[in-house]
Amino acid sequence: MKDTQSIPKLQSQFLDVTYMNHKTGQEVTALKNINLAIQEGEFICIVGPSGCGKTTFLNTVIGFIEPSNGSILLDNKKIVGPGKDRSMVFQSPSLLPWRNVMDNVLYGVELQKRLSPDTRELAKTYIEMVGLKGFESHYPHELSGGMQQRVNLARALTVEPSLLLLDEPFSALDAQTREFMQQELVRIWSETKKTSIFITHQIDEAVFLADRVFVFGARPGHLVEDISIDLVRPRELKIKREPHFLQYVDRIWQLIENESAKQGFA
Repeated sequence: MKDTQSIPKLQSQFLDVTYMNHKTGQEVTALKNINLAIQEGEFICIVGPSGCGKTTFLNTVIGFIEPSNGSILLDNKKIVGPGKDRSMVFQSPSLLPWRNVMDNVLYGVELQKRLSPDTRELAKTYIEMVGLKGFESHYPHELSGGMQQRVNLARALTVEPSLLLLDEPFSALDAQTREFMQQELVRIWSETKKTSIFITHQIDEAVFLADRVFVFGARPGHLVEDISIDLVRPRELKIKREPHFLQYVDRIWQLIENESAKQGFA
């Protein structure tokens, strides 16, 4: 059981993010008064209606966006920009086509000027962990979509981030591959226990993966509910058919439908 009295791994305090819409000349509030805390080793999923600021929040955590008000603390230190302690897995694998799997996985540590025999061994470890042992010399065009996203994940892990951020990494995959990748991510997380924040539009994906699900509300994005997922780990895909699992899905869908109605989408 996690120590709720410990200093959070990540904490946002009174976080607002606003930006100027240059087409209309009006200021838009994307996030408003976000207060949340994530503990070391937790797997968090964020869901909500389109335009609720999920990706904006992730981009603020990674340091691409500066808060308009409030702050985000990682390991009790204020985030003021991108850093080596955070790594992002995007929707697209964004692999370099002229590099093979090993060289793509090592690209992050190369950018950090940390390429060494030790990081090469670490890359081998993560390539094996994501199920790509034997494919080290293959190029992106020789890999399926799911395999490419595994390379993306191995690259993010090889830089040894303190916090792993995943922005809808399975959204471009077909339904069957997506389910398989969810199972694989659960396995990989169970081995690394890396503190993770995962953005998704798919509610059953969030429930399957998460320790807690943060439901964001309609713009301006705000935290509607923090839902603890009391499902035994390790989890297998068959759990998605169980009544307790479906109750979580229904509860979250109802919250999102209520928020979508405020935007006129439901």
